[in-house]
Amino acid sequence: MSTQTFKVAGMTCQHCVASVQEELGELPEVTNVEVSLDSGDVTVTSENGISKEAADAAVQEAGYTVAEWSRT
Repeated sequence: MSTQTFKVAGMTCQHCVASVQEELGELPEVTNVEVSLDSGDVTVTSENGISKEAADAAVQEAGYTVAEWSRT
């Protein structure tokens, strides 16, 4: 399993959280998505990791942007 963490900008409510979780959760390799509204942190667990491009595209589809990738 691989875990990646990044920050998402622009989320203001639980609907925002749900949208980001849904879009990232639709990626075939993703097994779990945790989103914190307070910090903007998103943690994605997947079999072999996801590309930054795939995560960026999913977050953009939800209407937000990846603000910062953590070192993992």
